[in-house]
Amino acid sequence: MATYEEIYGKRVKEFDSDPTLDSSYEGQVWYNSDTGTLKSVVNFTAWSSTTALPAGKYYGSGAGEQNSTLVFAGLSSAPTLDTSSSEYNGSGWMTEGSINTGRRSTGGTGTATAALCVGGFPDPVGNKTEEYNGSSWTETGNVPRQGHGMGVFGIQTAAYACGGGTSGNTTTVDVYNGSSWTSGTALSTARFAAQGAGTTSAGLIFGGAPDFSAGSSATESWDGSSWTSLANMNTGRTDFAGGGTQTAALGWAGRQSGPTDSVKTEQWNGTSWTEVNNYPTGTNAPQGTSGPATSTAAVAAGGAAPGPVATANEFNQSINTITAAAWASGGNINTARYGVGGAGIQTAALAIGGESPRTGKTEAYNGTSWSEVNDLNTARNQLASTGTQTAALAFGGEVPGPSAVNESWDGTSWSEVNDLNIAKRDSRGFGSQTAAVNVAGFGPGVSDYSATVETWDGSSWTNAPNSLPTASAQHRAFGTSTAGVICGGLNPPYYTDTAATYEWNGSSWTTGGNLSEGKASMYDGMGTQTDGLISGGSSASPDGSSSTRFTATEGYDGTAWSTRPNMALARQSGSGLGTNSSASAGLAVSGHTTTAVANTEEFTGTTETVTAKTLTTS
Repeated sequence: MATYEEIYGKRVKEFDSDPTLDSSYEGQVWYNSDTGTLKSVVNFTAWSSTTALPAGKYYGSGAGEQNSTLVFAGLSSAPTLDTSSSEYNGSGWMTEGSINTGRRSTGGTGTATAALCVGGFPDPVGNKTEEYNGSSWTETGNVPRQGHGMGVFGIQTAAYACGGGTSGNTTTVDVYNGSSWTSGTALSTARFAAQGAGTTSAGLIFGGAPDFSAGSSATESWDGSSWTSLANMNTGRTDFAGGGTQTAALGWAGRQSGPTDSVKTEQWNGTSWTEVNNYPTGTNAPQGTSGPATSTAAVAAGGAAPGPVATANEFNQSINTITAAAWASGGNINTARYGVGGAGIQTAALAIGGESPRTGKTEAYNGTSWSEVNDLNTARNQLASTGTQTAALAFGGEVPGPSAVNESWDGTSWSEVNDLNIAKRDSRGFGSQTAAVNVAGFGPGVSDYSATVETWDGSSWTNAPNSLPTASAQHRAFGTSTAGVICGGLNPPYYTDTAATYEWNGSSWTTGGNLSEGKASMYDGMGTQTDGLISGGSSASPDGSSSTRFTATEGYDGTAWSTRPNMALARQSGSGLGTNSSASAGLAVSGHTTTAVANTEEFTGTTETVTAKTLTTS
């Protein structure tokens, strides 16, 4: 009999404690003498939650791959047909171009930038075909029949649409060449709402419904000239999601029979189907989820409960345990306030000044709780700030009226240093204690919108020759003094919320991608110019008499914004704290709902941890 070393090239090792794990331990077996267990790092499958869709939908379609997914069409609520498209980038969702004809139970294939949407319900639009080019949808040649629930595989310019129909299952197959459809070789098994995988020369059709009361388990492969029946799925189903290749596919969830929903997930290896981890339904039935897949990586979005849900989940087969990004409660600040500044990182932060009433209070956070430290010399609210818990800068603000006061923090106390050249309130800053940028705001008058930019070299402020392209206040910022971002805020007239984003390169501005909607007074961003985050904020009515506050969190990749998990509490004008290295760990501190609040929320990005498994004889 061959030894483990002969098979895998590794010897079984003995440790008195588990080693620090990384990818090099995959396939390594060791004996933990302290616990008396045999362990290894092995590949395993799991579903994990991820950022929800912008809005709930079901009976939609998907195209692409796990970290570049397009979900489109469907029902936003019965009988309301949905035209929206949303793209997933591995972290969150971006709203993309809408399809031209709203419908549900469509077939989808292709990539996130070259997708195909086929057929759907209701008649007479069930023969529509639309192609997506990365920004917009265009109608092309109609399918030569009305049909919804067609299983589709291939690419945008070469695809098969199989089964489906208007009143029940069919064996009909139609072939697309990028502009028009022709009839293809019929399936061996009639079906409705099946899934497809693979290419036009190596395809797979699986599941579906032989009628409207029970799901099918039948699997067929296509070799470019004929269909061959293969091993059945373990659980017959319809209205489910899946994808992959002819020899490596995945199918999950759906309707098993009649109103009975299935949570089963199955992997196909080219020969047989194997049940793996159940789809994580939570409170919703997973019927009508959409999303593309390989046999080892998928994203599933939406579904019915029985109405539409926005839930999204990722499927992975790897050596890592994946923990989804999320907000969690942190320790409350001692003095609730808004219009507050901040500096530092999630485990070592400062909250500076604020209102109401106006205060110079400064508090330090250790990752668990807040404690009061020395106050600002000049009490201020609506101030800008940057830096770390031991080396911060606080500039501008309201005292009342716009202020030019600038103070430096050395980890113990504040000292006044050279003032801004222009007094401002509701401006914003980014950078460090010795290299900072102050941008726009109200000033020098109380309600004068400003576009001016000043740079700080550690001893004095200099007026930058290139102003912000548009006068703004109550915007938010993140980044370094040579790679910063300004987003959102108010433009004149007074209550005009903007979604604009501008990037700073150390001397000039360029326009970046817009936020999902206009908003102001968000929590300051964390991260870098290519990996940033903002949260919360508000949008005011045109007359300023009312405002809507948000829980929404958005991430920026240097080009576009996409959704992230929401905060628990809708609020504005607090302090957002993080790090200038990545948008993976930050704080949202205090702020305003209808009054000042003391809440702290902590954001942690998605993490992947190599996980050891205990080996047993079972």
